[in-house]
Amino acid sequence: MTVEKPAVKPNNPNFSSGPCSKRPGWDVNVLYDALTGRSHRSSEGKAKLKAVIEHHRELLGIPADYKIGIVPASDTGAVEMAMWSMLGARGVDVFAWESFSTDWLKDIQDHLKLQDVQAYTADYGAFPDMSQYDGKRDCVFAWNGTTSGVRVPNGAWIPDDRTGITICDATSAVFAYDMPWDKLDVTTWSWQKVLGGEAAHGMIVLSPRAVERLETYIPDRPLPKIFRMTKKGKLNDAIFEGATINTPSMIAVEDCLDALDWVKNIGGLKATMQRSQNNYNAIHEWVEKTPWANFLATDPTTRSTTSICLAFDTDEQADPSAFIKSMVKLLDAKNVAKDINAYRDAPAGLRIWGGATVETSDITALLPWIEWAYEATKAD
Repeated sequence: MTVEKPAVKPNNPNFSSGPCSKRPGWDVNVLYDALTGRSHRSSEGKAKLKAVIEHHRELLGIPADYKIGIVPASDTGAVEMAMWSMLGARGVDVFAWESFSTDWLKDIQDHLKLQDVQAYTADYGAFPDMSQYDGKRDCVFAWNGTTSGVRVPNGAWIPDDRTGITICDATSAVFAYDMPWDKLDVTTWSWQKVLGGEAAHGMIVLSPRAVERLETYIPDRPLPKIFRMTKKGKLNDAIFEGATINTPSMIAVEDCLDALDWVKNIGGLKATMQRSQNNYNAIHEWVEKTPWANFLATDPTTRSTTSICLAFDTDEQADPSAFIKSMVKLLDAKNVAKDINAYRDAPAGLRIWGGATVETSDITALLPWIEWAYEATKAD
């Protein structure tokens, strides 16, 4: 079968899953008011950091009694500081079904060396049975499996009367789904996903239950400075009021403020959720009519609308990765799609970011090119 090369390319070929595409209309000039050359601890610097915190609270509907902080090392740093600071007070259940959630499991078992750990795992594309969590233990999980395209469908499985705390890596979920904050005690993400912001900065949200854990439990291990959220046995409130543990990039802060303003101007969380859903819908419609294309996530109720992972039927079953690499190389050379190969640890396939900063028109323009690249690679 010969497929004619499409005439229309995406206006923006950036479909990377992190750092993700900048918002539509972004230009470097939006950073003109960045507080460069100034201390982040100045009154102006703290005001900008505080604005990032409060804009997140408003747009995401985070409860007033939850603490929001800006922390080092992106989402990874935020997850690690939560685990190293809070785990060990009781047994922990870990749900892992893709690369990053598997990393958290390895850290808990191999580095924190906790003894009372129950691991619930699933292969890429599948989903573990979350109903096994009874709320009596702590729980660590990712809301959205960025490397597998599998997400938690809802928070109903988390008991309201739990005595353990829940630690949720929500980096590719926040601003794409309506997060059930009453079910989440620690929630982490980075600016570089649905906001399309710059890397290296993380966000951490603590429920009152999480604050209580920090103030009543002292881990039997040393904590690096960048993990310490308490001071003299009490929560260090400065971290959650515009101060930071280490020096942030004020250019990245300005970029985040621009992204948050964009979210507000297009209609807030409902608008970003709908934009992600529209992108997923376009790909879903295409997969339905394309016999050789499949979602890696087998259950439609757990498919991500942001990190959309696809698997293809190829003639090179022994090494499908070589086939996919050829497709990716073709699409990149034509300036049609950048950075869409599957994550390095995931099964061979494509990973297309469908977060809110991506225009659905660019998704629909991309799909015929994938068909062309598939047939061209087969012909080779």
